[in-house]
Amino acid sequence: MTDQRLIRNFGIIAHIDHGKSTLADRILERSGAISKREMREQFLDDMDLEREMGITIKANRATVRHVHKGEEYMLNLIDTPGHVDFHYEVSRAMAACEGVLLLVDASQGVQAQTVANAYIATDANLEIIPVINKIDILGAHPDEVALEVEQVLGLAADEALFVSGKTGQGIDELFAAICERIPAPGGDRAAPLRALIYDAKSDPHRGIICHVRMVDGCIKRGDAIHMMRGGSDQIVTEVGKCTPKPTPMPDLSAGEVGYVLAGIKTLADVNIGDTITHEKHGATDPLPGYKTPQQMVYCDFYPGPGTTTQGLREAMERLWLNDSSFTYGPTSSDALGVGFRCGFLGLLHMKIIQERLERESDVSLVQTAPTVTYEIVLRTGEVVTILSPSQMPDPSHIEEIREPFCRASVIIPVDCVGTLMTLALERRGTQTGTEYLSKTRVMLRFEFPLGEIIYDFYDKLKSITRGYGTVDYEVTGFRAGQLVKMDILVNAVPVDALSIIVHRDKALFRGRRLVSRLRKEIERHQFEIPIQAAIGGKIIARETIKGFRKNVTAKCYGGDVTRKRKLLEKQKEGKKRMKQVGMVSIPQEAFMAVLDPGDD
Repeated sequence: MTDQRLIRNFGIIAHIDHGKSTLADRILERSGAISKREMREQFLDDMDLEREMGITIKANRATVRHVHKGEEYMLNLIDTPGHVDFHYEVSRAMAACEGVLLLVDASQGVQAQTVANAYIATDANLEIIPVINKIDILGAHPDEVALEVEQVLGLAADEALFVSGKTGQGIDELFAAICERIPAPGGDRAAPLRALIYDAKSDPHRGIICHVRMVDGCIKRGDAIHMMRGGSDQIVTEVGKCTPKPTPMPDLSAGEVGYVLAGIKTLADVNIGDTITHEKHGATDPLPGYKTPQQMVYCDFYPGPGTTTQGLREAMERLWLNDSSFTYGPTSSDALGVGFRCGFLGLLHMKIIQERLERESDVSLVQTAPTVTYEIVLRTGEVVTILSPSQMPDPSHIEEIREPFCRASVIIPVDCVGTLMTLALERRGTQTGTEYLSKTRVMLRFEFPLGEIIYDFYDKLKSITRGYGTVDYEVTGFRAGQLVKMDILVNAVPVDALSIIVHRDKALFRGRRLVSRLRKEIERHQFEIPIQAAIGGKIIARETIKGFRKNVTAKCYGGDVTRKRKLLEKQKEGKKRMKQVGMVSIPQEAFMAVLDPGDD
């Protein structure tokens, strides 16, 4: 059993692509946790999707040993994601730590997510060690970046460490700082067991693996345990640590981070944020757990070809255990049948969930266009929350429609301010503040309707700033706006999955653009298909997909023209009848066409 004063629990946090996973590689390599033969880039990123996209999606952990001043320390490392959509994953990981390494790219400086992650660590009362990374690359200016960190975040520049996650420069000094500056964990090893489940994963052979932070007490194989929130009782079959491979241990005690196996097969028996205690003589007060994440984006998932509704439900249950920041519930559509309405933290999060469902559970999905949450104030005074335009009440019952607003911090080069202001004006943004980080970079603060920036604002920002702009946002509440529901009719039938809520001033432009996009996405049929955008009973835009037409008069030559007319009239009647009973096949791309508010 490791002496509690020699344990260090720490996370690595940073803006996306500032080198967290590469630095974790050097820590694993220098500590001897993995050999050079086993080494690969981004070793802790074990999902194929993470390696393909080059980003960390799930927080990963590893326990390494390091000798400092003659004593052997146990270092429990957690590598976290950097994208804004995974901030809940970061906050969960921070609950298992006493300190963090805050990485900043030596060439890019402080970015939007750097600031957001620093606030998360500060709110959790963690020791923050500023680390200036990538000092070996061309264009690095670490001393200036250290001063920028001090100016923006209030972390002393002379306490910053200068390292290179690629070459290993400065790693020894980093190990020393971790041992000396991050405090040892608290907790009483003699007290009743309390272990926080901060992550979990379903294994088809071993059951559910619970990753825990030991707060009080001790746990070992054979213990009878009780889930304080879920209420289930289990028998521990294995405890261990990720070194970084799962390695069984005799026990886990207060202050340590590890995993617990208890042969749990039922997903309902495990809750992220739950407290594990002993079945007999256990703790009476559970740990606080986690604040429920606030979903920003909603869309519907329907089973595609070869997938049943029950199969999709089971796939979502397994994935939810590993990522509880998305939600799902049953819904139905006249066009698509029975499916699930899902909530996500952002568009990237939605894309990742879709990819993981299809890859890990081998299901086929049909996905509708994402939308944000709205509040509807009825004439009776009742406030109703809707997750999609199809839930909109009758307009005659609506007093006002409220849309979510967010507070955004945008960091850009100084010479891009004018272009950003134009983009912000197009997205109905209001500037609330300006802060110059250096002579060349500035942080602008805005208030935006969430629906205006959730889809493609980040891409537009990267384009106008030549890749140097970054943004972080948080939802602040709901405000009333001039919003209307725009229905899309395909062959005179409303398709609720294509309906959108749009600002009245943009309704005409969005309607014309949307029907034009749909005309390109929906294939031609045997009959003519009108596509219309309507607000209430008023049609504001229309496009027509011409039907295939066979030349039925080709066999007619010579003779009276009335014979040709008779054949054409007969074809016309057949097309009319076909249009009345025919079904229009709408492809997946058509449902995503509503996301494109930009210009061609």
